[in-house]
Amino acid sequence: MPYSPLAILGYGQTAFGELWDVSLTSLLQSATLTAIKNSGLKANQIDAIYVANMASGNYEYQMHLNSLVSSFFPHHPPTFRLEAACASGGLAVVAATHALQSGAFKHVLVVGAEKMTDVGTGEATKILSGAASVATEYGSTFPGLYALLAQLYRSRYHLMPSDLRQALSLISSRAHDSALTNQYAQFQKAISPDAITASPLVADPLRVFDCSSLSDGAAAIVLTLDSDKKLYPTLPHLISSGHAQDSLDLAGRSNLPHLTATSTATKQTFDQVGITRNDISVIELHDCFTIAEILAIEDMGFLKPGTAVTKLLKHGYYKKNLLINPSGGLKACGHPVGATGIKQIGSVCKYLTSLPTSSRYGLTHNVGGTGGTVIVHLIEGGKS
Repeated sequence: MPYSPLAILGYGQTAFGELWDVSLTSLLQSATLTAIKNSGLKANQIDAIYVANMASGNYEYQMHLNSLVSSFFPHHPPTFRLEAACASGGLAVVAATHALQSGAFKHVLVVGAEKMTDVGTGEATKILSGAASVATEYGSTFPGLYALLAQLYRSRYHLMPSDLRQALSLISSRAHDSALTNQYAQFQKAISPDAITASPLVADPLRVFDCSSLSDGAAAIVLTLDSDKKLYPTLPHLISSGHAQDSLDLAGRSNLPHLTATSTATKQTFDQVGITRNDISVIELHDCFTIAEILAIEDMGFLKPGTAVTKLLKHGYYKKNLLINPSGGLKACGHPVGATGIKQIGSVCKYLTSLPTSSRYGLTHNVGGTGGTVIVHLIEGGKS
């Protein structure tokens, strides 16, 4: 089925962070109401809702979120809950896109949320580990699994440990610098590369400041079909998407340390449209750990495999005129799992809207687990 553009009518987001005095219901309500208000629609014009969430049943003992969110609306629209670990938000947008493309609905809300900080770190780590293969990777943590990818990357490309360490620290420091201007970010504080390098070791070579944190928060968007992009010419449009899967466990992969699902999803995204990677000006990519950014920028095809560290150390960036994670990414903005894929879209829209010229493009890259699920979305800025 040909892909028709979707206008992004409105966006809403809560603060991300340790929001102990705010309930999961309040987070979902806040993001939902803001997105609808910004869309210019009335609540009863929402035809369907897609809710992204990984583990509310574990964190909050609250399941059945589709009914919970539908109850916010007087007409109780049909609502669907999507789960794909940390890619839940991206997958919910894919599902909403399919429904709109089919003509089943006219206006759709996609909302994602997670409330992660009301349990202890050990319990939260155990819950998150359910996004890996419980049978074959039992006892593993995601810092450990991504550290393994970092070690494999360093070995495959014959990198000096000090060079990889310096690159990872630059990535983290840049994320924190970007978050300084993001009012919703969990960490609005600059951290120097030296401080990142000196932070405690978690899983070699990853240190505390290489890792995204547990977060609470929600984000929402309102979408509608706009096939010719004439109904809402000044608004950003979602113009293509990619959705790829891979083996849940690392042992089932054929090209480690790279994430084949990222390459596949990115290819799908570009194959649907007549633009190239050179047209992309901004990417919100899934930097759950600093090594994930290096893998993503290569697996998405912006750099040749094994070259990202050298580029970063030599120039301080990967490619000219390509902005990475203006929100601060997962690392500094925060990572309330169900909300992340939707927040990425909102951040790209905000950046594209700020540009003085029209028809600029941005990508979002949302990963579940260690690449078992990957969602990529391509967004075109509205005409100025």
